[in-house]
Amino acid sequence: MAETRVPREGKVRLGALEGDLRVGRDSEIDVDGRLSVGGAARFDGNAEVRGDMECRSFRSEDGTVRVHGALNVHEDLDAHDGVVEVTGAFSARNVDADRGLFVGGPATAERFEVGGRLEGEQTLTAKKVSVGGRFRLGGKLTAESVEAGGSVEVHEVAIDSLEVGGQIRLAGGVVRRSIEVGGRFLSEGPLEFGALEVGGVAQFRDSAKGGRIEAGGMMRADRDLSFEDLEIGGLGAIEGNGKGRNVEVGGKFSVHGSLELSGKLEVGGQIQIGEAVTGEVLEVGGRIEARRAVFRGDAEVGGSVATREGLKAARVLLRRKSRAVGPLVGGVVTLESKSRAEEIYAETVELGEDVEVRQVFAHRVILSEGTKVDRVVYTDSVTVPEGARVRSPPEKVATLPAFPL
Repeated sequence: MAETRVPREGKVRLGALEGDLRVGRDSEIDVDGRLSVGGAARFDGNAEVRGDMECRSFRSEDGTVRVHGALNVHEDLDAHDGVVEVTGAFSARNVDADRGLFVGGPATAERFEVGGRLEGEQTLTAKKVSVGGRFRLGGKLTAESVEAGGSVEVHEVAIDSLEVGGQIRLAGGVVRRSIEVGGRFLSEGPLEFGALEVGGVAQFRDSAKGGRIEAGGMMRADRDLSFEDLEIGGLGAIEGNGKGRNVEVGGKFSVHGSLELSGKLEVGGQIQIGEAVTGEVLEVGGRIEARRAVFRGDAEVGGSVATREGLKAARVLLRRKSRAVGPLVGGVVTLESKSRAEEIYAETVELGEDVEVRQVFAHRVILSEGTKVDRVVYTDSVTVPEGARVRSPPEKVATLPAFPL
């Protein structure tokens, strides 16, 4: 097959070529209509191609090749220790660029593998994208898997899986399976995803819906957030409403609206809910605040609970020296020693030593040494040992008043 050669620092004008093309270092090619290479195109060092180009295969060595137009490679593009810049549309079967690829128009390939930087001004479509350094894209990203060792900044995405070593910023879209980020994750538009794991900080500036969310440091959602399981090592905040199965937070957690769970809410420090919170099980090491809190199973509080309408659960337990503001409602309500509460409504109430409560309404009431209660209303039985004090004599009634919640 014939070969066309452009000498080093050569300046030529080319159009359609039947065979291969070999271009020397620091050469310039002006295109006559379209540079069409029937065989392989090889560039040794820096080169400029002014116009649209197509070839069977493309290879560059040790330099930057700039194509001022579109580039269509029927087979593979290989840039060994080099950079390829294309101002127009780009397509190839496979791309392997050591230092970088920059595309001004739509980019399409089965596989993009770039050691340094991959940047595009418009859309990119591929099966697999792998970038060692920075990946930036101005248009929609459509792919099966995307991996980047450094930072990623993309627009709308429609991909299966995403793995980033540093940080990522995206406009929104769909990630069907998983997102893994070593540092910081930021979504600025509506996002749907299968699972999200972030080593540092995760932030959603618009509504988001996904599966399991894990954030090692902090998680913030500026609008509504739906999930399966939410696990945060430090701080978490949802400015809208939250809906999911389980929540586990090591530090502080807040929800401006309501929080609806089908499973467990576990917070090591403090949780603050602007409206109602519902779920199966509650476990709080510090303080919980809400307009109302309703749990179908157990509710255990280590520090304090403050509600406007009440905390209700099948079994409510306030640990030693806990405080309750607002009604406590349950099947069984237990306050350990030196706890304080305002009103309790339950089937059975058990108050430990030196507990103070203003009013108790229950079928069965058991007091302990040093317990102080202003008023007890019961239907079945009341146990008042020596050392316990009920300011008014206990009142036995046929029917208790309606419980809150």
